[in-house]
Amino acid sequence: MTIAMVFFGFAMMLGLILLGVPIAVSLVAVGMLSGLLAFGWPFVQSTGAVVWSVQNEHILTAIPMFVLLGELMLRSGIADRMYQALSVWLGRLPGGLLHTNIGCCALFSATSGSSVATAATIGTVALPPLEARGYPMRQALGSLAAGGTLGILIPPSVNLLVYGSITNNSIGQLFVAGLLPGLLLSGLFMVFILWSNRGQREEVSLPLKQKLTASRHLLPPLVIFGIVMGSIYSGVATATESAALGVVAALLIIWRSGRFSRELLEACFLQTARITGMILLIITAAFLLNLSVSITGIIDDLTAWVTGFGLSPLTLLLILMVFYLVLGMFMDVLSMQVVTIPVTYPIVMAMGIDPIWYGVFIVVMCELGMITPPVGMNLFVVQSVRKDGGGIEDVMWGALPYALIMLLFALLLMAVPQIALWLPALMG
Repeated sequence: MTIAMVFFGFAMMLGLILLGVPIAVSLVAVGMLSGLLAFGWPFVQSTGAVVWSVQNEHILTAIPMFVLLGELMLRSGIADRMYQALSVWLGRLPGGLLHTNIGCCALFSATSGSSVATAATIGTVALPPLEARGYPMRQALGSLAAGGTLGILIPPSVNLLVYGSITNNSIGQLFVAGLLPGLLLSGLFMVFILWSNRGQREEVSLPLKQKLTASRHLLPPLVIFGIVMGSIYSGVATATESAALGVVAALLIIWRSGRFSRELLEACFLQTARITGMILLIITAAFLLNLSVSITGIIDDLTAWVTGFGLSPLTLLLILMVFYLVLGMFMDVLSMQVVTIPVTYPIVMAMGIDPIWYGVFIVVMCELGMITPPVGMNLFVVQSVRKDGGGIEDVMWGALPYALIMLLFALLLMAVPQIALWLPALMG
């Protein structure tokens, strides 16, 4: 009976979200209903303490800091100059500017922490030169949609931060764990571009002096990334403190470039408030749901039920892989995380799977969901910035090879877990 209630509650949440009910409302509705049925009015009285504790959790302060950091990088023009600087180095490779798309997405991800912001920013900058040079539109759009997904894996990552806050794992270790997989996945994307464009080469080759001059525009994102990750890796600062250091560094760089203005700050602060409010509301709702499932003992029963099948950790991960692949076709990343992590996390912990590794695995599968139709967020973001009037099927077909690469990469993570665990072990 308990297991049936779990599946009914999950189906109810999923149904409400698919019907267009806001994520936070769906989570609270299911959580409050189950708590009321189990404990009555005393459960409702206990929720106030949960809301207060979540809103006063210092780890979550990092979310607005990293969102603000990405907004400053986006609106100050740093991304435009970064794209131009990378293009002079990567333009001679087979595939030309397609490599620049991936490289620039990876570099921007290292400061923004947001997949949607990465795809929208680099897409806006990259599409005009791609169209002017006659690149196949499917290849161009697919590389931008896939490159944008790196924003939730390469640290700082808001989604790794959300995972850490829900599961009470070290944000610093999660950030460090996502670095090598993010860089390796970027490399696999570029290898695919090399292979699919073999025999082709860009005609324009700039003198070395001009390339070195253009490279100065790569320094701001590299400096900010070095400050954020260096302070975390060395143990000098927590994730929240490193985010604040990154914001201060970005403000100084923007001030030195002469682009510092009240209008810039106002736009960045307003957008940061909107995004942060949405994220924190959803996280608060997720914790209310966690309260109901924890005090009712449903998760313990579900864990015992799953482990009773005698599944190996590999078999369980393969099942979860299919589960997240299907779920990603209908839900956005944040919805998938807050709905499924409270259910799946205790089960994989009972199987002895490393929690830091599982965080990276979850984010990789969420990345895949961002480019799988019909609800792949990055597909719509990239489609929205193109100006030629083509259909979204171009983006979908262009992103398909990268989705297959992500699936293979998830299998590689299972086979070689040290890809995600090597750097955290050194940090420890």
